[in-house]
This record gives sequence, structure tokens and C-alpha cells, in this order.
Amino acid sequence: MSSFIKWFKELTIEDVDLVGGKNASLGEMYQNLTQEGVRVPNGFAVTAEAYRYVLQSNNAWERLYEQLDGFIPEDVAELQKRGERCREIIHDTVLPDDLREEIKRGYDALKAEYGEDVTLAVRSSATAEDSPEASFAGQNDTYLNIGDLDALLDAYKRCLASNFTDRSIHYKYVNGFDYLKVYLSVVVMKMVRSDIAASGVMFSIDTETGFKDVVFINAAYGLGETVVQGSVAPDNFYVHKPTYKKGYRSVLKRKLGEKAIQMVFSDEINKENIAQEYTKIIQTPKDAQKQFCISDEEVMILAGYAVKVEDHYSKKIGHHKPMDMEWAKDGLDGHLYMVQARPETVESRREENILEMYLLKERSKVLTSGRAVGTKIGTGKVRKITDATQLDQFQTGEILVSETTSPDWEPVMKKASAIITNSGGRTCHAAIVSRELGIPAIVGAKDAFEVLKDGQEVTVSCAEGETGFVYEGILDFEIKKSDLSTVPKTRTKIMMNLGNPDLAFSLASLPVDGIGLARMEFIINTSIKAHPMALKHPEKTDALIQQSLAELTQAYKDNEDFFIKTLSEGVASIAASVYPKPCVVRMSDFKSNEYASLLGGSYFEPKEANPMIGFRGAARYSHPKYEEGFALECVAMKRVREEMGFDNVILMIPFCRRVKEAEKVLQTMEKYGLKRGQKGLQIYVMCEIPNNVIEIDAFSQLFDGFSIGSNDLTQLTLGVDRDSEIVAFDYDERDPGVMKMIEMAVVGAKRNKRHSGICGQGPSDYPEMAQALVKLGIDSISLNPDSVLKTIEMVSKLEEN
Repeated sequence: MSSFIKWFKELTIEDVDLVGGKNASLGEMYQNLTQEGVRVPNGFAVTAEAYRYVLQSNNAWERLYEQLDGFIPEDVAELQKRGERCREIIHDTVLPDDLREEIKRGYDALKAEYGEDVTLAVRSSATAEDSPEASFAGQNDTYLNIGDLDALLDAYKRCLASNFTDRSIHYKYVNGFDYLKVYLSVVVMKMVRSDIAASGVMFSIDTETGFKDVVFINAAYGLGETVVQGSVAPDNFYVHKPTYKKGYRSVLKRKLGEKAIQMVFSDEINKENIAQEYTKIIQTPKDAQKQFCISDEEVMILAGYAVKVEDHYSKKIGHHKPMDMEWAKDGLDGHLYMVQARPETVESRREENILEMYLLKERSKVLTSGRAVGTKIGTGKVRKITDATQLDQFQTGEILVSETTSPDWEPVMKKASAIITNSGGRTCHAAIVSRELGIPAIVGAKDAFEVLKDGQEVTVSCAEGETGFVYEGILDFEIKKSDLSTVPKTRTKIMMNLGNPDLAFSLASLPVDGIGLARMEFIINTSIKAHPMALKHPEKTDALIQQSLAELTQAYKDNEDFFIKTLSEGVASIAASVYPKPCVVRMSDFKSNEYASLLGGSYFEPKEANPMIGFRGAARYSHPKYEEGFALECVAMKRVREEMGFDNVILMIPFCRRVKEAEKVLQTMEKYGLKRGQKGLQIYVMCEIPNNVIEIDAFSQLFDGFSIGSNDLTQLTLGVDRDSEIVAFDYDERDPGVMKMIEMAVVGAKRNKRHSGICGQGPSDYPEMAQALVKLGIDSISLNPDSVLKTIEMVSKLEEN
């Protein structure tokens, strides 16, 4: 067996010292997971011994030592000079004949396996990479579509030289590695022809929040370099691991990326980037941009790969190990391949049981927005950088603003208080590095470079969900740190109110007993944006609205598919954050004026003098003016429970005025596949109208539980329009009459052995109200997320007394 080449079938993860993390991991997967259906292209590693052999045979060690001995690479100009000299030393070496022959034999073997016209991917693999402290992401070079022996040998030597790129030298310095003791192995493997298909990266954890129950997949057309570089906004998909493992096969949520460009192979040399000299960037056709670049079936295959890879590595090392993976689809054979897997290096280092929440205490004008990376907030002065020649101008604490970033920029990125880029997705270079450095970043803020001015003071907030905002000026914010290991357990269930699916994963670590109120309206308003009846009957609207509806739904089979998938995936994302704990989802409770403001809504809504007590809630569901819209809601909720596997979802009916209305609603739900008691389905009702309290025994025969809506119950008990500022002084949930109504509701629910909870604003705003509820023996209190921890502490003390 050769001394300088090791085939994947000969390698395991224990061989990092010999072949680097990339090769060792490919060998580990090839040996252990191919029989489980994970496709890994075959290949071999040219070992770190070969690297040492090349340098020794050419007397290169001493010359490299002269360049790097005692060198501290903070001076960018000096770093560039020494890095260039080190690379020249490697370029000038001659490969020994026996090594050349071994590489040739390996190449011939791959041609025998895959055919004479097989092309190769040649990638660097550092022996110190994928250590727990550093990822070495993007530090060394990759050469693709190599088609003959001379090109292979040349690419091999260039990979060796990339051990001394400016970024690699600086990265070693920052992470405490000896420059000359990080050795280079080189991967030589079958080229997966993603240039004529799609590729991307995926993680077996949510990269922003550390939520461990999902696989996060990025996908774009062409070679994966555009995703990693951040020059393209990719499609995003999430898959929920616990329900996947139970046999459910549904995308948890998705976001269409622009995918405006793609990298493909070219016959002409790209002189601007020698590492990609045989590639070119082309525009993605408009129709393709508006479609997801991989199918749901392919998302499921990738999720299966990710689960198997994570499970394998976790068993191997004896504890849960989130993974960072690269995949590619071959446009020739149509198969999906795993081309890299390494331990995820940021979220896996997060402190266990410590919840850190950044909260913006004021707001100002929003200058631009994009995809949030991390959940932090940063402030400072804008410094716009267009290329590497300007990096020496950057000052510590400034906000780095650029079109995109590259690994050469890392020496200054670590000085930034935040990073903003015009392009890129959550797995681009800027996102990876900022995540590793622990600084907030906003990527894909399309107009950032044009809108922001040098020296301008701004606040970069990534603490408000998936969208990151750049605010004018330096705004005040606070950081709340909580040790969750000290949070007491209470008899009263403490649950959380949540409407925004984008915040769900970041709140998943809160020690709640479930979601007490998931508001459907938020998803309809922000993600669907169109009136359900307008989607059902676009022909009843005007031409302009019909065009807007067509644009909104273009990536889906039809309008109904768009509504059902968008709503079900939004709800499922919230349910996933607490799974398998209960998640109470309220069916839509827009008022007619709110529905009218949705796209096409004015064609389907009446004009009411007082919408607050008008055509809302249960009254709509079986009414001819809205039943078809309610049917879509029902189909979406049936999908959440039965196709996506979230049987922890409990449905809740809002604003149900009379017992006869309740019976009618339940009949309508059953008509559209949601029968109470079937497949464990529980249905609650909001207790927010005095008649719900007065008739609680009758309502108890129809529903499994009650959730007291203190907002509406206060309004209707006191006769105060809660939308009216002029009588706002009379609106008080703590009024004795309101509290008596709440007491009657809790006692009535207990009498009928039904669940009792409260999900109104009152307990979040007034601790004394929460105290009264605990004394009444209410089953659950559902609060806004920022009130959860202090309420748990308070309830625990009350229960002790």
C-alpha cells in the first residue's frame, strides 16, 4: 500500500493528524454511512506526510521559517508581503517522482471506477482543522473540475501553497497554532457536477439560536462557492428532527432565496481568481430564481443524510455533536452527495443552561434590513470597505459594511462591533466568521452599501427574529443573562404567548410548559399577506391584485398550496420550539377592518362601525362570506398535526358567543377533517365573552379546555372599547368585576374537569393578577416571553406559602 496516498475506505475520523479533518471525515462517512444510504463520492487523500516530504525534498522549511519566525501578523501590509513570499517558496518546489507516480495511480483508479471522462475536485485539508476551537472554514484553496494529470498535479501544489495565504497565517496566529506545524493534506475525489444542478451547506442545528431539534439546509443553483462566499441569497429549509425520526416527511419551514447568480464551469481562464480559474458567474434565469432549486423530496433526502451523520458522530464520541455539512447534487446522475462534514464549532461551544437575551430599549428610523446572523446587538460608526486594499483603514469597534467578505478580510472582521453585507445568506463567509467571533451580522441587506454613509453612527439589531435591522444612531439596549439551571419548577403550568415563528427557535430554551397562545394572525399578516378569500377567488378582485397574488404564490403549485404550506409551516415552527409539550393554536381572529387591510381584503369584508364586536372569530367560520377561508385554515392545521407530526398542537376557537355557534363551528371543523377526539385532537375555546362564563357548563360539553382572554373579557365586562383612547382610563383587567368573572371561569372549568388557562395581557403586565390566578388554582398562565422567568420565580414562592 502506498505511503503517500490513503483511500477513503482506509480512513477514519481518528486520522486527522495524517490527512486533516476534511479527509478523515470523508473516510469516516464513506466507510460507515454509505451502507446506510448516504452517498459519498469516492476519492483519496494525499497525506500530510507527502506535504512534509515535498518541503523537505526542496529544502523549503528553512526559507519558510525565515519568513515566519517571530512574525506577528497584525500589520496587514507586512502580512501580505510575507504571505506572498511563503507561497512563492511552495510554488517553486518540484514534486518528487515517486509522489507524482502515486498520485497518477490514484487518478487512474478513479477513472477506472467512474469512467475516463471523470473530473475531480481537489481540496485542501489542514491537519489542525475542525478542532473544537477553530473551524478553518475557507482558509485553504479548492480546485474543481480537474480533467487531466498535469492540472491535478498543479492543483495539488497550489493547495499546499494555500497553507500560507494571508488569511490562513492570520487565522493560525489568532487561534494559537504554530505556522509550520499545521500540515496540508489534499483531497482528490470524484467531482459532483453541481455546476449543472444545485449545491449548498447544511447544519444539524439552527446556526443562529442553537436550537438542536432542526436540520438547517441552504441551497442554490450551481457550484457551492457562491453560497459560501455570500454572493448569492440561497433557498433555506428547516426539517424537524424528532418528527422526522418518527417517520414524518415534511419541510418544517422554507424561505425562497433570490439565487440571482450561479457559478458554473468555463472553458476560459478566470484571471481574476486563480483558485476558480475555470469557473464563471452567470445570471440565473428569472423563472428559475422564482422557484425553489431543490424539491421537498430532495430536502428530505438531505435531512436524512444530516440525521445519520449527526447520529453517527454523536455515538462515536459519546455525546450529542451538531454537524456542519456540505452537499451537492450531480446534474448528470441526479443523485445528492455529501461532500464534507465537520463538527459545528460555534453553537456547540455555547454555555449550557445560560440564556442570553439582547433587548433593544428604544427604536429609531430603519435604514436597511437583511438576514440576521446571531441574536445580538452592536453599535458603532460605519466603515465601508470595497476591497482588501482598504482594510488597513478599519478601526476597532467600527461597523464593517461591504458588498461581501472573503477569508482575506478576517484580520479586520474580528475588530468590528458588527458586520453588514449587501449580499449573502446565513451560511456565507461573513455569517460563518461573525458567528464564530460572536458579533452580530446582517447579510443580504441589498442596499446597505448605498444607503449607509462612512462615519454614520448606527445600531445593528439581530435580536428581533430572522430579519436584522440597521437603525439610525446609537440606541440603548440591555443584555439579560439567566442561569436556567436555577429556575424552579412550578405546579401551575407557565406557558408562553407567541405569534412570530421567526422568534420561536430563539425562545426554545426558555423553561416553559408549552405555548399557551400561538396567534395565527401574525403568520397571515406577515408571511401570507393576502386575504384567504382573495387567494381562493382571485377573479373577484382587480387585475393589479391578481398580479400581486401571482407574484406572491409563484414558487407554489397554486394559491391554496401557498396558503396551506405557509400557514402550516409557520404554526409548526412555533409548535417545534416546545415539542412535545402542548402548543395551543388559536384559529384566525382578525376583525373585519384588519382582514380588509390584507391584499384583496377590501373585496370580501364588510365595513363595520365597531369591528371589535362585529364579524370576527367563530361567527366567520361557517358563514358563507368566509367558510372557504376557514376551510383553508382547517386543512393547514390538519397538515400540521397529521402530515408534519405535531400532535402537540391543540386548536382553540376565539370569540365564540353562543353554545349554538360553538356546535356549528365544531361541525364545520369536522367537515374539513378536524374532529374533536379523533387522532388525539383537543379543541379549546377562548373564554372572553361574559356568556362563556355564564354558560360554562354548556360550553364544557363541547370543548376540552378554556383559555381566558383577559383583554376581551375586560372590554366586554366593563363595556370599554379597548381600541378607544378616550375611555382607556376605564380599561383595567384588575377591576373586581373582571376578577370575579375570571374566578367564575376557573371554578366552572374545574367543576367540569376541563383545562383552565389564561393567555391575555393581564398576567404579563400585573404580577398581582398572576398571584390571584395561582390562588384560584388555575392550570396554566401564558405570558409574553419577557415575563416568563420573573413569573416562574413569583409563582414558585406563592406555591411554597
